[in-house]
Amino acid sequence: MLFLKRQEILFLCICIVLFLSGCWGRKEVNDLAIIVAAGLDKKSDEKLELTVQVYTPKAGGGSQQMGESGSGGGGQPVVVRSAEGVTIADAMSKLQQLFPRQLFWGHAEVFIINEKLAREDIRPKLDFILRHPQLRDRSHIYVSKDPAKKVLRLTPPLERDLSEVLRELSMLKTGIEITIKEAAQMFIGDSGASALPLIEVLKSQPPAEENQTIAYINGTAIFKKGKMVGTIDGAQTRGVLWLRNEISQAVVTVKPRIVDGYISMVLLHSYTKLIPSIENGRWKITLKATTEVDIINNGTVLDITDQKTIEMLEHKLEKDIHNRVYSALAIVQKEMNADIFGFSDAFHRSYPDIWNKNKENWDEIFPQVEVLIETRAIVRRPGMVTRPSLIPEEEVVEE
Repeated sequence: MLFLKRQEILFLCICIVLFLSGCWGRKEVNDLAIIVAAGLDKKSDEKLELTVQVYTPKAGGGSQQMGESGSGGGGQPVVVRSAEGVTIADAMSKLQQLFPRQLFWGHAEVFIINEKLAREDIRPKLDFILRHPQLRDRSHIYVSKDPAKKVLRLTPPLERDLSEVLRELSMLKTGIEITIKEAAQMFIGDSGASALPLIEVLKSQPPAEENQTIAYINGTAIFKKGKMVGTIDGAQTRGVLWLRNEISQAVVTVKPRIVDGYISMVLLHSYTKLIPSIENGRWKITLKATTEVDIINNGTVLDITDQKTIEMLEHKLEKDIHNRVYSALAIVQKEMNADIFGFSDAFHRSYPDIWNKNKENWDEIFPQVEVLIETRAIVRRPGMVTRPSLIPEEEVVEE
């Protein structure tokens, strides 16, 4: 019996081996051109230009490679090439003719859209990216003031390539961070508005060459119904981040009354919540924000261990948050009429019946929504120094 069982097991193993597919459909790494970043520019009314940045491991080994479009200066292991087409798919097929290896999009983490193209409807471009089996919906997307082709040609001094620079900057949350999936969700949301990080090229410092620099996040591009309708600067972007509950890194500097100098505080934790209400036909949103900070610099003669000084700083911080939020609202809500704050979603969740009756009129309702701000700022740690650093004790006064 034991012998028969062994025979049965052996027969089963042979049958399993026969059905194994093996590696007949394999793709070796050295047969692929791995794309790490891509950009779109408008060439004419009918055509767009697709530019890709391809990682080349050989260049990282010491030899410098340069693509036809002029990339890879300073030993950067990338090649940049471009192709034109009437659609992204058309440009991709023409781009493949410029590479001896098969283009692979699975590692493309950055997509850059030039401002001129962004002022047209970009939803078909996002739709293509979401449908393509290799393209990643978790890739970061940006709008560039400069041509995307120019941005992808930059050779960063510190990082491997530009895609690495932008990815790291997004992770630091110095501005708004949006993936392709998040952008698509906003476009099909109740408001139809979206916000994408705006990048521009940092001017290189001599003796570095003009292209030996980086692109950095400097503001936000505002979209409505797929088209870019305007931009806001970095300070106003901070107000947007407070409203969206996405603020994570911030240093707030305030100037106390009477005394000279400034005090800087770094953000530890922040939580914001939107509370909608509809009363007598009036639509209101209350922003409740709780913020905790540490004092990291005292350039005044104030004793920051004194409770009165702490209360004064907390009040100053609350006022700063108010100003940033209202500055963003004045432009995005009143001028651009683009709900990138999630007001529509908040009303939809809390008042589904009323929302369904009024959603078609949201463009008329949104600019009239009253926004109330309730903030609570808490100074957690004033620092190890019990009195102003480097200030003689006899000069220390209270505000």
